[in-house]
Amino acid sequence: MTEETVVEKTWRGILERHPEARRGEPAVIEAAYAEPRLRALFPFPSHGALTFHRNTRFPWSNDLPFIVGDAQWCIVYAPRGVTQRVLGESLTPQEAAALVVAHLPPDCGPAFDGPWPPPENSVD
Repeated sequence: MTEETVVEKTWRGILERHPEARRGEPAVIEAAYAEPRLRALFPFPSHGALTFHRNTRFPWSNDLPFIVGDAQWCIVYAPRGVTQRVLGESLTPQEAAALVVAHLPPDCGPAFDGPWPPPENSVD
C-alpha cells in the first residue's frame, strides 16, 4: 500500500470532517473533489471560500480560480490580479467546480509538497 500524500490526506480530512481539518461547505468540497484535476491540487477552505493551490505549504500559490458559496449557489472568482474578477455566478457547486477546471492553466497540477514558488530544477 502506498503512503498517502499531503494532498490526499488533506482532502480526506476535510471530506471526513476530522476535528483537526479545516471546515468548508460540504457540497462545494464534494463537487470539487469529484473533479480529478482539482483533487490533485491542495484544497484550502476558509471564510466561505474554497481555494486551490499548486503547493502544500505557506506561502500559497494563490494563482488559481476559487469558489465562494454553498449548496444553493456559488460564485467562481479569478485569481488576484486578473481583470475580470468574476468568472461565473449563480452556479451549482458542480458547475462551479467545472468552471474552475476550465480556467486552470494547462501546466497546473499535481500540487508539490512545499512552499511557493516551486523549487528550481537543478542542473547537474
